[in-house]
Amino acid sequence: MTALISFTSLFVSIFLVQMGSGSLAPLDALAGVSRGFTTEQIGLLGSAHFLGFFVGCFITPRLIGTVGHSRCFAAAAAIGATGALLHPVLVGPWLWAGLRVLTGIAIAASYTVVESWLQAKVENTNRGRIYGVFRVVDLLGAVTAQAMIAVLDPASYVAYNIVAVFCVICLLPLALTRRVAPTTPTAPRLRPLAALRLSPSAVMGVIVAAMTGSSFRMVGPLYGFEKGLAQEEIAIFLSAAILGGVAAQYPVGWIADKVDRRAVLVGLSGLSILGCLWMSLAMPAGQPVMLYLGAAIFGMTAYPIYSVAAAYANDFAPPDFIVELSAALLFFFSVGAIFSPLISAWLISTHGPDALFLFVSGAHLVLVLFALYRMTRRRAPAPQTAYSYTPRTSMILGRLFAPRRRPEAPIPDRPDRRL
Repeated sequence: MTALISFTSLFVSIFLVQMGSGSLAPLDALAGVSRGFTTEQIGLLGSAHFLGFFVGCFITPRLIGTVGHSRCFAAAAAIGATGALLHPVLVGPWLWAGLRVLTGIAIAASYTVVESWLQAKVENTNRGRIYGVFRVVDLLGAVTAQAMIAVLDPASYVAYNIVAVFCVICLLPLALTRRVAPTTPTAPRLRPLAALRLSPSAVMGVIVAAMTGSSFRMVGPLYGFEKGLAQEEIAIFLSAAILGGVAAQYPVGWIADKVDRRAVLVGLSGLSILGCLWMSLAMPAGQPVMLYLGAAIFGMTAYPIYSVAAAYANDFAPPDFIVELSAALLFFFSVGAIFSPLISAWLISTHGPDALFLFVSGAHLVLVLFALYRMTRRRAPAPQTAYSYTPRTSMILGRLFAPRRRPEAPIPDRPDRRL
């Protein structure tokens, strides 16, 4: 308990970061609609966010090495607050896209600093408890951020001022803590090809998770708007997907620890395809409860895919490659997340809102076919690492909460020696 209390400032800071960052994407989508942005332009905002997130993840470890944790976090908060405050001042899709790059950098930098700080301070005796609290705090912040959309006026200065306030006050817990900032972490090398050789199925799973998750997060508000949902109903719609993903973590993890994890990917994607086809072909407009149910089903089937894919990749990874593997998987996630909001927004513009879930189901179909093909090419090992929920926040997470290898598990060969 003492250890958990000592990390309170970090947990409060990450909750406030999630409150600001989690509400910005749906706020921008609804504000873009009210300001006459095209669907493609709103999709561009989502792609710009993940471009900034990608940049932030890979420059922040080196920036921490230059100026330290506290100054880096302060710079991230300043960039995030500036990006939010300038939204009502610099109005236009391309200007907002530039601002979303800034806020994406700020979010990635904030998570990297906090996770790096935690990594340096946790011990093996409390690692599991710290990870559990970190996961709960992050998810509570995400759900609360979606709920804020119900009460914020997307076309007003006030909404973006509130987002900026969260970006600023997240500084207070770290500024007032007595804990000394840790020593600077070593930035992991980025070796995506090594990860691809290690486990092509895991990489494909990560890319599909990025394409589907980012499309729903960034363009999902447009789907809800086109289906006749009011603003407060869109907030519930988005929250239902997160809660569905949370509810599925334990049963999915239990299954993934007992069978071929590629079979779990196939099963999740198959169920997601059925749910997406129902959402796109059989879902009538103007029925909020049914849309909430569809969003929850989407979250239950789509959101655990990243964690299953990461666990499968770690089954093959030697201990000295785990951090680099985390960085490589985040690289592939960013690649998928950058392009998919723009693609899904274009599809909605040309074929209507139902095209969003047709796009998602198509991505999952690719994963099903690829995983089935790989199952004919290589036998899966027995699960070597315990499944755990893996947020896509920073590459430091691989070092912070390294997967727990089973005592009887052999150490795999290095990935650069595998074909």
